[in-house]
Amino acid sequence: MRKTLGPTQTMIRARAKIRQKPVFSEFKIGQSAVYPGHGVGVVIAIESKEIMGAKTDFYIIEIQETGMRVMVPKKNAANVGLRPIISRDEAEDVLTILKDRASVKSDFQTWNRRYREYMEKIKTGSIYEIAEVLRDLYWIKSEKELSFGEKNMMDNARKLLIKELTIAYQKTELHSLPDMNKILGIESGA
Repeated sequence: MRKTLGPTQTMIRARAKIRQKPVFSEFKIGQSAVYPGHGVGVVIAIESKEIMGAKTDFYIIEIQETGMRVMVPKKNAANVGLRPIISRDEAEDVLTILKDRASVKSDFQTWNRRYREYMEKIKTGSIYEIAEVLRDLYWIKSEKELSFGEKNMMDNARKLLIKELTIAYQKTELHSLPDMNKILGIESGA
């Protein structure tokens, strides 16, 4: 049974996880994995190819959202940020980040500088960094209009989070979480 932490303890733990590199594990055919910037996919095959005289094993991953297939060398999977789906405990940490209004930076940057900073966070593939991007853009949007690029980025971050959170939680359970429907853009009756 999970020990219940107070809001401050949960935020401290969530912030520490943002800076952690994910622990890499071997993937099996049929297992879900997250590919940075593209989201949740399924390992549909593991193939060996000869490249420049050396045999290399690849994960073949089909991205659920787009159907795109990605080949990732097994030996470089951790370097490119390929990681397993988060656990339910980690999903709770993500939701804590999304709710943490106090951590939103005062926004004195130009939209293009902010866009570059947020794009770098999304490219890491860290669900915690993506949650920070969505949270920040959500609250900035409540104060001023977002640029076209920021609106697209917010939608992308939302999609990446929802896909993974839906796997970590049951879909109906995710839809019933207080305050999350608004931030995640989930229809209350969906």
